[in-house]
Amino acid sequence: MSRVFFSSELEGTALYWRIERRDGVALGFTGHDRDLWFDGLLHRAAPGMLPSAIRRNAGLEADSAEVEGALSHDALSAADLAAGRFDGARIAMGVVDWENLERTILFTGELGAVTLEGQSFSADLRSAKAALEIDPVPRTSPTCRAAFCGPGCTLSAARYTHEGMLAAFDPETGRTRFTGAPAAPEAMENGSLRWLDGPQAGLAMEVVEADAEGLLLDQPVALATPIGTRALLREGCDHTLAMCAARFGNAANFQGEPFLPGNDLLARYPLAPT
Repeated sequence: MSRVFFSSELEGTALYWRIERRDGVALGFTGHDRDLWFDGLLHRAAPGMLPSAIRRNAGLEADSAEVEGALSHDALSAADLAAGRFDGARIAMGVVDWENLERTILFTGELGAVTLEGQSFSADLRSAKAALEIDPVPRTSPTCRAAFCGPGCTLSAARYTHEGMLAAFDPETGRTRFTGAPAAPEAMENGSLRWLDGPQAGLAMEVVEADAEGLLLDQPVALATPIGTRALLREGCDHTLAMCAARFGNAANFQGEPFLPGNDLLARYPLAPT
């Protein structure tokens, strides 16, 4: 909108911010004392939300912002923040006229580090300029740098993804077993899963070990997870040329340098014969 905010002495304005999580959940909040509906999203009244000063510049330095607030809504819980549901979420902050809903966006970016203290939290916000800090030149490595079934790998994700159901869970060992998983347990080694329902729906976990006894995940499974809970299982790859060629027949797309001499060769020196 073309409106210039704070051009007069008295205006009915309030700050708002919205979160778009990676699992598709969108949440909206406002500093006003009542809920506001705009852009197809209900922004819940959260007077305890305190965005700090937003710094924007025309240079390449990353813009900075921070938000603090209380865990006063069911949509914002310490358990969800600790579980990583908000990691990498898209953030938009702005100002809205709560009378006619005219609004403008002041900051867009991603949610950074989240700190919990009792019933309150604070979060750093990273602007789009943070992407400029990433080195675009790939470093040499003996293993493949491409994500399995991702860009550069070219393998079909659908071919190596299976929808399974939780068949057994041992809370003592942390082992889980799924129906619908690959027949060869070792196929899930270095793989991942994403829960489709249950108390951890939307969360992704990495497979640390896979054998006949089941899968060992990098995060604990909630004890309230019932048998029959669905999950998407993605097979894994150890990113070595041997597996890429033997198991997947994809050596032509291997994104690594397995035969490049390393620093050990450069550090060698001649020895006198004994």
